Amino acid sequence: MLLSKGFEIEMYTGTPQGEIVGLSDRIVADLNGFVREPDSRNVEYTTAPLCRYESLLCELVVPRQRLRQYLKGLGNYTLIPGSTLSLGGGDRFYRSDPKNPYHEYIEKTYGTKVVTASIHINMGIADPEVLMRACRLVRLEAPLYLALSASSPFFNGQVTGSHSTRWQVFPQTPEFVPLFESHRHYIDWTQEQLAKGTMQNVRHLWSSVRPNGDRRPYNLNRLELRICDLVTDPIALLAITALLEARLWQAIADPGLDPLLLCDDPQGLVDLTATNEEAVAQSSLEARLTHWQDGRSILAREWIEELYDRVWPFAKQKGFSCFLSPVKKILRQGNESLRWLQEYQRYGNLEQVMQQAIAHTEQEEQEMADHLCHPLVA
Repeated sequence: MLLSKGFEIEMYTGTPQGEIVGLSDRIVADLNGFVREPDSRNVEYTTAPLCRYESLLCELVVPRQRLRQYLKGLGNYTLIPGSTLSLGGGDRFYRSDPKNPYHEYIEKTYGTKVVTASIHINMGIADPEVLMRACRLVRLEAPLYLALSASSPFFNGQVTGSHSTRWQVFPQTPEFVPLFESHRHYIDWTQEQLAKGTMQNVRHLWSSVRPNGDRRPYNLNRLELRICDLVTDPIALLAITALLEARLWQAIADPGLDPLLLCDDPQGLVDLTATNEEAVAQSSLEARLTHWQDGRSILAREWIEELYDRVWPFAKQKGFSCFLSPVKKILRQGNESLRWLQEYQRYGNLEQVMQQAIAHTEQEEQEMADHLCHPLVA
């Protein structure tokens, strides 16, 4: 039996030329399964929690096919890859629900820093103490998943110099989130933040990893990895997910693989991880990081290669190693940011790079739907 896996996918809508256009109010009104974000230019859909990777593939593709058909019915609109407002629009907020007080708070407090697109990966873990242990470990290694997924090197028509501009600008809230020592610690800390106003509600915990469930902070059943940029290629996304799942199986099998047991300075681990996140947001796979276990300096891609080799036996034993293996392709060919920057160096035209990415994403998705999900799409 595998862990259940579900995704929350945020995507921009706009034109094939790369202009991002707010349509979420109309999408949500007319299509089941889509929810609005505070800014109308991106829309979110979620996949049901499933265990089999083969099923997840079509769960990712089919809703996007439905959305694309709907967008074409509205006009010449499409889905736009990337995790930031690549070609422009970062100067103002477009409210999707003007009467929503929480959206008003977000706009006034954060502005367009939150108008990003991302992937949240949810992994089912029923035991709350095992879940907390898993969150501690994944929190320290979250930069590696960002390194694999980075897709936001542009913002407002400029090359920013960062591979994940999204994670550089996105407001992590509250300012300091500890490594939760237990479920009770998480409950008490959350109640304290709500009382102080550093969190507006239980959803207002925006960190790289958080415990999640139907009645936070009390009823928890999954780990939510929130750090990843938008990954439009379903095969690449499932590879990143497989790396995470294999690491979780390793952690479940070995309770000693707990940062609180391996280090007596939790505050130092949080600070080290924040520095690693900043480095990866800047340079993704080429970032130089500090390993949390032994303090050595290591490139992100080398750390990922080491992790891959260690968790491969767990993926093989559980029968999903074929979905893990495309991680090697990402390491060879680069994440989306690295590939887009290479194309920008070749053409010198940011609009051309994004327009090609838009067309490629649609073609890749259509081919996958035709070959793997055709009965579902039809």
